[in-house]
Amino acid sequence: MNRSAQPASPSILVIVGGSMAAVKAPSVLRRLRERGAQVRVIATRAALAFITELSLATAADGQVATDATWFGARPDAQHLTLARADAVVIVGASADLLARAAQGRADDLAAATLLSVEGPVLWVPAMNERMWRHPAVQANVERLRGWGHAFLGPEVGAFGTHGEGTGLGRMAEPEAIAAATLAQLTPPPPRDLAGVKVVVSAGPTREYLDPVRFISNPSSGKMGFAVAEEARDRGAAVTLVTGPVTLPDPAGVQVVRIETALELRDAVLAAAREAELVVMTAAVADYRAAQRAGEKQAKVAGDVTIHLTPNPDILAELGQHKGQRVLVGFAMETHAGVERAALKARRKNADFILLNYPTREGTAFGGDDNEVTLVRPDGTSQAWPRLSKREVARRLLDEAVRLRTKG
Repeated sequence: MNRSAQPASPSILVIVGGSMAAVKAPSVLRRLRERGAQVRVIATRAALAFITELSLATAADGQVATDATWFGARPDAQHLTLARADAVVIVGASADLLARAAQGRADDLAAATLLSVEGPVLWVPAMNERMWRHPAVQANVERLRGWGHAFLGPEVGAFGTHGEGTGLGRMAEPEAIAAATLAQLTPPPPRDLAGVKVVVSAGPTREYLDPVRFISNPSSGKMGFAVAEEARDRGAAVTLVTGPVTLPDPAGVQVVRIETALELRDAVLAAAREAELVVMTAAVADYRAAQRAGEKQAKVAGDVTIHLTPNPDILAELGQHKGQRVLVGFAMETHAGVERAALKARRKNADFILLNYPTREGTAFGGDDNEVTLVRPDGTSQAWPRLSKREVARRLLDEAVRLRTKG
């Protein structure tokens, strides 16, 4: 079965929780409708303190279900009717709504509907970081996960009130929520990596010139995190070695956080000793300071010369002792890409390289999509269309599994 297959016009139930992030719910509804979904909406009592029924009804092009409509005169049991959606997403999920769902409560329309749902459920939390990290909230999250519910975020970002700055708890953006909701309708991934040890590198490195200045790049780490999550969902035991990014640690993945290329090298080589598949998506700085200053260097007039020295080529080191493992690298080129990527694959003994195009619209650093070409050492290649990074991860691992089976 094609894993990308979805109902022609899926029905999505959007439950809006009592968080300030509820104001983003209309954008989520519009994104879902743009992708062809039919949407229904439940607004909790707390949600209506932040956003109006009219705003939600306009975005959904339909009536909003509330506790008032649940108890109104009607020919059906509204919570049962709404629960027949192909998928449910809770936007701006609060600690209270998580707790009531985990306890099996049915004291309002949202909770009663969640007890009646048989399809996939996606929670998109939004709350203060201290609340999110509280053991009670995390216990409720784990209980819901145990029932098969999925979670998107929360993310690191600015909180909306009380001047508390940034932290983990910000709701994911509407485009990501719509994509993740519809992704719940795809068949579950095959367990073709069950028991396989996989190492993934992600994000940028930072090469310090002095204690406060460094050389780096804008890599978000999203590609590597997508590979790690897809491998996990296919049964792998995953170690994710990541540079400085704002993404939360994926559940069920061993995460090693590093800063410099030398730290990345040590962590990847250690994790790869027993690995059967290594995927190097990290954007590793090519150079570091030849002599790192121990103190912040004062600004001086005129030009400054910085002496740099090459960082180790981690992919090449892995290739020198490749053994039977599958080794995958990423390359970023602006011209003659396929030829250079094929040469890189041969020189570094990689099974294949995924070639990125940083100057193409919509595929630059930090985006949710990617457009790559799979390039093999013999120069053969396969251009993939623009896809979500999770779909790129799926195709990458499909090819890696094929190579393992062939080998």
